[in-house]
Amino acid sequence: MTAATQGIEPLSVPGAIDGPDAAEFLEFGRLYDALTLEIWGDLDRATDAATRLCFWRDDAYTRMKLFFVRIDGAMVARSWIRFEQKENLGRALLHVAVLEAYQGRGIGRALLDHAEALAAGEGRTLLLTFTEHPAAFDVTGPGVITPLTGAGALPAADRSVRFAAAAGYRLEQVERYSSLDAVAAAKELDRLEREAMSKAAGYELLSWTDRCPDNYVEQLAALMARMSTDAPTGGLSYDEETWDAARVRHVEDTWQRAGNISLVTVARHRNNGQLAAYTVLELAPRKPWLAEQDDTLVAAGHRGHRLGMLLKIANLRRLADYPEVKRVTTFNAAENDHMLAINGALGFRPAGWDGEWQRSFWAAGTAPSG
Repeated sequence: MTAATQGIEPLSVPGAIDGPDAAEFLEFGRLYDALTLEIWGDLDRATDAATRLCFWRDDAYTRMKLFFVRIDGAMVARSWIRFEQKENLGRALLHVAVLEAYQGRGIGRALLDHAEALAAGEGRTLLLTFTEHPAAFDVTGPGVITPLTGAGALPAADRSVRFAAAAGYRLEQVERYSSLDAVAAAKELDRLEREAMSKAAGYELLSWTDRCPDNYVEQLAALMARMSTDAPTGGLSYDEETWDAARVRHVEDTWQRAGNISLVTVARHRNNGQLAAYTVLELAPRKPWLAEQDDTLVAAGHRGHRLGMLLKIANLRRLADYPEVKRVTTFNAAENDHMLAINGALGFRPAGWDGEWQRSFWAAGTAPSG
């Protein structure tokens, strides 16, 4: 089969993972896992079928389209494209991947051309994608490519880097993927907490699991909206997001439908009762060895009080209730020196890097091919 003749087939998302129409969806998931193992050697960055089912369904905030290619009856490559529905209406996030044994046949390029044509048909002219790189190269040495921020680097000779660059995408940001030994980290929390508490006398910490109390949900929504404006984005283009109680509840409900657990800790100002900061740890019972550090944000005006450190310590302590958790993983922009310093003090160490790439059809002067 050549790139010109291969068939790109759409994936249908079933009603349930144990339904009569779920076989193809489950096969697609096995392909996803195989691709993850080829890059990372483990499934820390993979999700289980129930979680995929929840997050790949269309809803009021996002639409997903997924595709695959078969050779000799077996799925060997896949692509997906995500369209946001509330903000960022001129852009799309896409990704393609091909099993190593089938690379070099033009399959990846055919999938990319197909995804770009779909984006153009939806009026999306700004495309984003990402590449994944285990921490097995010298990020300060020769033979690397860096974004305009100058923070972080990727191996220039890597196949995925060359593929993205040849397709007209520009590296706009590098994210560090980090891992924490949860057992070892627990031994240092008392010391770190004592050091941080001296700066945070005017605040108290509150925690909950899965669902924000009604009396705080509007304040939490306001903090979550700040993630779209306050988190470093390098040269990537993002619209400011609008969050309300309904959007917070949508996120909570989606995670609970997937069977996952969200541990949330917030900092509240003692004098005015306002929420000043929050952090989230996500646990998936089907990956009991792992917790994922999700958002952490301290609102402007409340910084300098070591709240980020205190929030993360409080949530890490809660892992004592989940003794099977051995590792915590997280992502940070390579230019986010403040959060990287907090994570480094807690014991997070680099496990890899993600390249964040962007392409504008019109900036390049061409429409997508395919």
